[in-house]
Amino acid sequence: MDMNTFFNDLQSKINQAIENSPAKDIEKNVKSMMTQGFARLDLVTREEFDIQAQVLAKTRAKLEALEARIAELEARLTAEK
Repeated sequence: MDMNTFFNDLQSKINQAIENSPAKDIEKNVKSMMTQGFARLDLVTREEFDIQAQVLAKTRAKLEALEARIAELEARLTAEK
């Protein structure tokens, strides 16, 4: 029996033991609890976050353009007086 066969056999036996042990149930329960906990936190996906960041950047650019336009109009108004 070579070492690869030995280790593969050992790994399969360990995997079988884990599958049949309470550890697998604990893992499933922890995953379920974490999923429920994250669902309650009202989190957003990375894609949604990136989209909102783009919307915010566009809005910020428009706001800066409007502020510049208002400053220009105010300067014209005071120059005409």
